[in-house]
Amino acid sequence: MYKILTLNNISVKGLEKLPRERYEVASEIQHPDAILLRSFKMHDMELPESLKAVGRAGAGVNNIPVDKMSARGIPVFNAPGANSNAVKELVIAGMLMACRNICQSWQFARELEGEDASINRNVEAGKKKFVGFELPGRTLGVIGLGAIGIRVANAALSLGMKVIGYDPQITVQGAWQLSSSVQQASSVEDLLSKSDFISFHVPLVDATRHLINHDRLSIMKDNAVILNFARNGIVDDEAMVEALDSGKAYAYICDFPSNLLKDHPRVITLPHLGASTKEAEDNCAVMVADQVRDYLEDGIIHNSVNFPEVEMPRVGGYRLAIANSNMPNMLGQISTTLANANLNIIDMINKSKGDVAYTLVDVEAEVPQEVIEKIKEIDGVLLVRAL
Repeated sequence: MYKILTLNNISVKGLEKLPRERYEVASEIQHPDAILLRSFKMHDMELPESLKAVGRAGAGVNNIPVDKMSARGIPVFNAPGANSNAVKELVIAGMLMACRNICQSWQFARELEGEDASINRNVEAGKKKFVGFELPGRTLGVIGLGAIGIRVANAALSLGMKVIGYDPQITVQGAWQLSSSVQQASSVEDLLSKSDFISFHVPLVDATRHLINHDRLSIMKDNAVILNFARNGIVDDEAMVEALDSGKAYAYICDFPSNLLKDHPRVITLPHLGASTKEAEDNCAVMVADQVRDYLEDGIIHNSVNFPEVEMPRVGGYRLAIANSNMPNMLGQISTTLANANLNIIDMINKSKGDVAYTLVDVEAEVPQEVIEKIKEIDGVLLVRAL
């Protein structure tokens, strides 16, 4: 029986992927094999010795101490793309809210007073303050062409917009999904100089912190609209407000309210709604539950932020899953230990990601506990599991 600790409410559709006859799932549980969470901050949490996997029902993992997990041989799974349609729809809504001055005009209408005849006169007199512009023919720049960025780019094309994309790390799979009509920018600066709207779909790391700053805002097209539904910190808020106040930028739409932003007349802040749909929550939970189950039962790894992608079909025998530091002669030492115990290897796969390597080994006979202990004693081995 596997034990799963939930640190947030996880969609029932996801939890249904963990059959009750094999999994015990609870918000309070001792010695969990895995943790499922959404926004719970794990950095100050004491990690159970029994922990083997962490699953984040979402894309970002800033709330998880990934380095600490890697040092213990624990993969951290996430759900990239599961909320992509939800975020895409909000980006499109953000562009429409900005170019048609919807929030400002709505506030104007809410504040009208008097009899209906007076309200009608004030509407006709005041609506000219909210004249906007249309999307077709405008250029959208998309920074980050992962699952969400690709959906945003393709949707903007269907609205009659031109689209420029920038992502030096785009995958082959992503390139296949991206419309051939999306133009390639040579740099962030190149994209900013050509775009009427700019939307960000990148994680917050050192390289993306304040990706939009004073210098880059200065080369941006006049009256551009910035949309940030990715992560707080990608845009330098103070520089953004200065650009709005000077008239350089037209509007800023983001998911991260602050005292600086929330009352600015050219800013629309939403309460982190990017993935807040029932469908997105279900999709994220289902994806991460499937991944954690594959790992616990068969050692298979998909969509881990700190471990390599590893899949090996089971054709019989007994399986070992071994996490270790990425260093020379690890496979040789593991193979020798098994050979010395007269255990014949049926199949084996080894892959690495950064400082971590991961091995699946299928052998003909059950691996005795003393052999597992000898493998654990190999310098650099982080975690050994018999499956």
